[in-house]
Amino acid sequence: MPEVEFFGVAHCPAKTAGRPRASETEARTQELVDTAGRLFLEKGYSKVSLEMIARQARVAVRTIYVKFGGKAGLFTAVINAGCAPFFATMHDMETSVRPLREVLLDFALRFGQLVASPQVLAVHRMVIAESMSNPELALAFFEAGPKQTREAVQRYFARPDIRAQLRQDMPPDALTVHLLNCIMGDQLKRYLFVINATAPMPDVRRQVEVGVELFLGGALRKD
Repeated sequence: MPEVEFFGVAHCPAKTAGRPRASETEARTQELVDTAGRLFLEKGYSKVSLEMIARQARVAVRTIYVKFGGKAGLFTAVINAGCAPFFATMHDMETSVRPLREVLLDFALRFGQLVASPQVLAVHRMVIAESMSNPELALAFFEAGPKQTREAVQRYFARPDIRAQLRQDMPPDALTVHLLNCIMGDQLKRYLFVINATAPMPDVRRQVEVGVELFLGGALRKD
């Protein structure tokens, strides 16, 4: 059975007979998500039917409805699977006692690398191209990716120890938008509208370092 790959993770599910064990069921679900992700990127969201996905993943269409509720739910699962490694690294923002600048630089680098990756840029382009005709696509993308990122950063800025270091006239939601714009705002447009324009990682590092310093220059308390 050939490997399938999405967001840089390859899977090669094993063939089994009889009633599948929990691990086998999980592997088959992952294969379904990987297959859907590959087809979405190859053909576009609107041109991929559940029948097409089910046929290539060797499952019944009813299985997709039972597990994911339909096409938008399956797309959400694709985004969740692709972003899971990134979000897994953000848990320590709620408890980390490292200096503010260090935490933000660490987050910014991981965020910049994620956004600059070819797979994420391809998803961005697809969502932009099809959001008017498929509003559920745009909503699923926002809920699974950008919204979760904003909420995690917002919770960090709302921590009393972190809040005390920042300007009191800027609420956590405004600080979050300011940080993300400093890190990747204009550069994301450059990536999106120029094919294969992802920057080498050293350039991403320098870019986010400058962005974090700009953010801190405007957000830190002066007294």
